[in-house]
Amino acid sequence: MTAPAEDLRAVAETALAWVDSHRAGFALGEDALAVDGEVDLSWKPLGELAQVCATVTRLTDPADPLHARARGLLDFAWQETHEGALFLRLQRLEPFATYPLEVYAALAAAGLRHPAFEQAAAVVARTRGWRLTEQDPTRRLGVLRAEERCGVHPFGQAPPGLSQTWLGGLPEPWTFGRDAGYALTHVVFHLSDWGCDAAALPPDLVAYLSDWLPPWLDTCLEAGMWDLGGELLAVAAIVARTTGESVPAGDWGRLLAARGPAGEVPLDDRDLDEIGAAPGTDGDRYFLHHYHSTLMAAFAAVLAGARPAAERPAPAAAGRRPGGQGAPA
Repeated sequence: MTAPAEDLRAVAETALAWVDSHRAGFALGEDALAVDGEVDLSWKPLGELAQVCATVTRLTDPADPLHARARGLLDFAWQETHEGALFLRLQRLEPFATYPLEVYAALAAAGLRHPAFEQAAAVVARTRGWRLTEQDPTRRLGVLRAEERCGVHPFGQAPPGLSQTWLGGLPEPWTFGRDAGYALTHVVFHLSDWGCDAAALPPDLVAYLSDWLPPWLDTCLEAGMWDLGGELLAVAAIVARTTGESVPAGDWGRLLAARGPAGEVPLDDRDLDEIGAAPGTDGDRYFLHHYHSTLMAAFAAVLAGARPAAERPAPAAAGRRPGGQGAPA
């Protein structure tokens, strides 16, 4: 038995409401185009906001207030990029940086496009320098999917390095750890078009996750790792869409209990001990310790509570099944 629908709805609504009330934390500062700017404190939060809200809009009815709030946040993110113009400027400043394409792809998934940036990105993507940029396999998979969303090449290419990712290699389950956990969640997100195409997961990965995701999730939630726990709950919801199984209500109950007074979720219990359980005077620090885990809670709750695909409007774009990549079971 999974969490009651009203609990999932409460998580999604309060989490997105908290995010909405903290829009200023996602705003791009004057250093957004600086060579030495901190991407993790500017473009990364904005891209994560856009990706979660793009998925929410694709999985909810346009008449749903949750859809309207997510759409409003997407419009905010788009305005922060000057309707895509900043991506073109970034591309000219750092032509071989992948993060502008990855952030742009999240907005493109919601139909927000800047043709000039896409044309410039496609030119760079045809160079050997771009193709040979050294990246870990999970990041490479994410860049491939971003290229697909931006029209650099068609959807549906089989990920060439899937078997080299931690999850794609079907490792011994006892080798799971924090870093492996974040890597595996993003492999699932990239393969499934961030939960909108769960059928794209290769069968061997579905079977492997069906066996081992429950104990990994239980371990993370027991340890108060709420950010990673939220990502794993999202993966569990995606897997459940292909297997028909459900996430135990107790797992959702732990996340529900970890929320702050306004529905925000801390990164983990260590952060609560470090900065206090309630917002203090250091608003920026509190935001940085809560925004991603709160987004992940909303993301997972929407995925878990979404109607079957046949009952929803068709998404704007979705990749085709990449095939059974990875090591044999």
